[in-house]
Amino acid sequence: MAVTVLLRWLGDPVAFVRECLGAEPDEWQVEVLTALVSGKDAQGRRFQRFCLKASKGPGKTTILAWAILWFLATRLHPKVVCTSITEDNLKDGLWSELSKWQQCSPFLQAAFTWRSERFVSNEFPQTWWASARTWPKGADASQQANTLAGVHADAVMFVIDEAGGVPDAVAAAAEGGLANASEAEGREALLIIAGNPTHLEGPLYRACTSERALWWVKEISGDPDDPKRAPRVDIEWARAQIAKYGKDNPFVLVNVFGQFPPSSSNALLGPDVVHASMKRVLHEAVWGRDVRVLGVDIARFGDDRSVLVLRQGRVVHQPLVLRNLDTMQLTGRIALYIEEHRPDGVFLDQATFGQGVVDRLQQLGFNVMGIDFGGKATTSRFANMRAEMWFKMSEWVKGPSGPDSGGCLPNMPELVTELTTPLYKFNDENRLQLERKAEIKKRTGCSPDIADAIALTFAHPVAARDMQHLLQSRDARRRAETDFDPFRE
Repeated sequence: MAVTVLLRWLGDPVAFVRECLGAEPDEWQVEVLTALVSGKDAQGRRFQRFCLKASKGPGKTTILAWAILWFLATRLHPKVVCTSITEDNLKDGLWSELSKWQQCSPFLQAAFTWRSERFVSNEFPQTWWASARTWPKGADASQQANTLAGVHADAVMFVIDEAGGVPDAVAAAAEGGLANASEAEGREALLIIAGNPTHLEGPLYRACTSERALWWVKEISGDPDDPKRAPRVDIEWARAQIAKYGKDNPFVLVNVFGQFPPSSSNALLGPDVVHASMKRVLHEAVWGRDVRVLGVDIARFGDDRSVLVLRQGRVVHQPLVLRNLDTMQLTGRIALYIEEHRPDGVFLDQATFGQGVVDRLQQLGFNVMGIDFGGKATTSRFANMRAEMWFKMSEWVKGPSGPDSGGCLPNMPELVTELTTPLYKFNDENRLQLERKAEIKKRTGCSPDIADAIALTFAHPVAARDMQHLLQSRDARRRAETDFDPFRE
């Protein structure tokens, strides 16, 4: 094969698939192949991590095979390590797919040999290869991590198929293999994971939720009503599954829509619902004249954060996150925020440290209301105010009449985890009760401070008012300013 052709394929994997393999990729597959060479994050850095979250049957194993063959054909002495949820799954799926596509290319047949656990360069079999690796049943975390460990080369690729159920230790070993990559020094390392969104934990779930900023993510759907659906998913099959089980059935969500099921049978929101809200865009004409409500979740020192969130109708603006402020400092920041953004209503978490902030703001003349998360709800359906606010927020996120009517959340990967983690149950009085904040932090290691601040904006209905009414009187404010400077640290 001419060097000029290989160099061209190096920068154009779509051309490699068409010319070397004789295949025509689907639109979504073109997106993935193109991203392998040009995908960049918000800071302009090239992505090393690629995640394919897919419905059943769109051709994800095919594109993994294409990516492996492209990488092997266009690098010098590359190493590719492949794994999957089980040995049988790897051999019957991805590994046999490699053999299938090699047979489509005279060049690849001449240059490489396919074996049951190794795909090797005929000229350099010791240093130029792809390897199929699995871990023994009952393996501990250390043994699992060894599956992908010990791979060193200037060009390395890790491929994990059916990543939804792959142990964390395996994915962590692949992550470690990315550490030596250096574009300036010509060392390259890529990680590609793919799978159906069946598990609400593990590497695929994290790549699509809390760690999404690190990954280039492609969501592949077989939804018969989606114009960008994967064409390889039989449309009549998809329609039959929806008709039989319903759109909200977990089987349909995973296998037809390629979406995670609800975070739990006892969670208010699922990650895909939250992502849809983050992607939703509304013109300012839709919400620009709506009531503005400020929610403030209050912490003092330590790991937790104080968070200010302004919601205007169907739009939540970017939160302001503060740390390690004492009562007076936090009061000053809130006071400045109120005067700058002029909300029509202000609700603050008054538990623990919050009561002092509420008292001081009211003393300064601000018309704010403290909310006791554990206080009595306004209706008998809920065990307390926090459960009621969260339920109202979840309904707002989803929308009352379909996906296009919901709220718009800021695009924050950590917010996905915060909104989908808390669990609910029904107490002895058959009232909905949300998992306590301390329990969530103990279970997950993080506190849903931003989500709680958003929930506070649903504490009570708010009517629009002139900003002048937010201050009880101009005189009250002037009197307060004589003994309080909001800029004081």
